[in-house]
Amino acid sequence: MRRRTFLTRAGAGLALLVCPRAPRASETVRFEEMYKASGVLGLEMSDKLVALNGKPVEIAGFMAPPLKAEAGFFVLTREPVSLCPFCNSDADWPSDIIVVYLRDGVRYTQTNRAITVSGTLEIGSKLDAKTGFVSLVRLIDADYHSLA
Repeated sequence: MRRRTFLTRAGAGLALLVCPRAPRASETVRFEEMYKASGVLGLEMSDKLVALNGKPVEIAGFMAPPLKAEAGFFVLTREPVSLCPFCNSDADWPSDIIVVYLRDGVRYTQTNRAITVSGTLEIGSKLDAKTGFVSLVRLIDADYHSLA
């Protein structure tokens, strides 16, 4: 093997070892894929949702009206809603929602358009200490953009 060829290949191999890998692409999740059953014990999460726990995902939906001005999150719904969960009964609030905690530095503004949210999926019951809102599914360290 020629010296130049050897050095080129060795340099390329070293670059692969030293360079950080590109972040893994997000898996797309749809609202209809979140739960596999609903019964007397509540909602049963789908196998897909459980498998993606702790991984980056992306989901499209609608931003619900803000819960409280000081809330550090917003709620993503399948369909547009014009009510807040603290202003109406539980029967009026959809069960298939995702609580979205944005990454540091990202602020949200209410939009009446469909949005896509990407972040790390977190599942399991969790109480937000500031608002008292209980969630089953969350996206943390998230970002969003409007769909045009």
